[in-house]
Amino acid sequence: MSGGRLRLSVLGPLRAWRGDQPLDLGPVRQKALLAALVLRPDVVVGAGELLDDVWGLEPPGTGRRVVPVYVHRLRKCLRAGEDELADAVIARDSSGYRFVGAAAEVDAGTLDRIAAEAAAAARAGDLAVAVRAAADALDLFDGEPLTGLPGPFLDGHRLRLTERRIALQLGKAGWQLRLGRHGEVIDELSALAGVHPHHEELAALLMRALYAAGRRADALAVFTGLRRRLVDDLGVEPGAEPRRVQQAVLRGDDAALGVTRKRPPRNELPADSGELAGPA
Repeated sequence: MSGGRLRLSVLGPLRAWRGDQPLDLGPVRQKALLAALVLRPDVVVGAGELLDDVWGLEPPGTGRRVVPVYVHRLRKCLRAGEDELADAVIARDSSGYRFVGAAAEVDAGTLDRIAAEAAAAARAGDLAVAVRAAADALDLFDGEPLTGLPGPFLDGHRLRLTERRIALQLGKAGWQLRLGRHGEVIDELSALAGVHPHHEELAALLMRALYAAGRRADALAVFTGLRRRLVDDLGVEPGAEPRRVQQAVLRGDDAALGVTRKRPPRNELPADSGELAGPA
């Protein structure tokens, strides 16, 4: 195995590289065990807990004995070469196993760093920088996080990472609206609403963007559709935020919506200007 920095990706299918060389991480349960360690860097996790994380209520017939087997295989494929210590990436102590955070670059950690930069820029009022940083963070995702990996622990992390992605998308769109760039976000928000039809904050943001673009009727239609789906599918009414936005749209209250509405061009010529003609 050639040397180089170890890189791991969890914001899509679990993948690993040593330098530019992709690594074979083995069967799906072995990958899931690695992910369960990677997502808790520098935390010791016992073999029994790893078994629960990956197999849940259906443990393998070999019980805990499968854990050291998988760890041994993972150490072999992750290490840089034969001269590197076997436990350089996954350490072992009397209580369990620990993924050594300093041994690898993980895209989830990069996501945390860039998302924090976006939030800091927004707090400082530099919305253009915040938008660019949020876009960089979103580019790290490559489909569904932890694609296809089993186990209750990873199910929970998959949900949290998916929610993190949505929050970044909404934050970015909100900053774009404040910059007056509503035309950039309508298609993206519409597509996202198709995937998350009951998401009230998303619907409210799409209503604001449509209103800012001069599409008042479309903005109100978003609320009507959201209410119908919530009532029919979940038996609940829309919450305070989409109702507040709907009322502001009905009033034409730009300030309450935090947008500047696109208006049709006005004819500034005097009524008696007569015919206009260019040079012959």
